[in-house]
Amino acid sequence: MSQTRPRMTNLFEQLGLDSSEASIQKFIETHQLDADTTIVQANIWTESQRQFLAEKLSSDGEWATIVDQLNESLHEDSVK
Repeated sequence: MSQTRPRMTNLFEQLGLDSSEASIQKFIETHQLDADTTIVQANIWTESQRQFLAEKLSSDGEWATIVDQLNESLHEDSVK
């Protein structure tokens, strides 16, 4: 079992994405989702990334909280 404390940077690393603060912010700004698209349905992920996100969400553990935070960030424009 991994002892990595889930954080947004860790999530981006697990997804194989640049995990610098600036890159995370840019990713969120440039990949906003409409209100009807769930984070797992978004076409911005590879199949393995999609499976990872779905698995973490369904686990309802610490990682689910971080995925939820990313989900909220990706939907910021849809609730303004």
